Amino acid sequence: MQAPHEQIKKRLNIAKGQLEGIIRMVDEDRYCIDISNQLMAVSQALRGINRDVLSNHLHSCVLDSLNSHDEEDMTLKMDEITRVIEKLSK
Repeated sequence: MQAPHEQIKKRLNIAKGQLEGIIRMVDEDRYCIDISNQLMAVSQALRGINRDVLSNHLHSCVLDSLNSHDEEDMTLKMDEITRVIEKLSK
């Protein structure tokens, strides 16, 4: 991965801390709506991290592939992106 590792790791650790907090909320039998709100916040954070990882992939790995003029690698990268878009569309 050519994304800014430290920034991605920092954001993932924040999401991990949020998730651990949600687990504590469940253990403490906290109000369902409060738990749901926290789950939505973590989901949104993870979507944002994924968006940045994919953007970095496009600007590094895919761009490098296109600049290499390696037809096989370019096809592979386009197929990968197509599969990711399909997953995101579900």
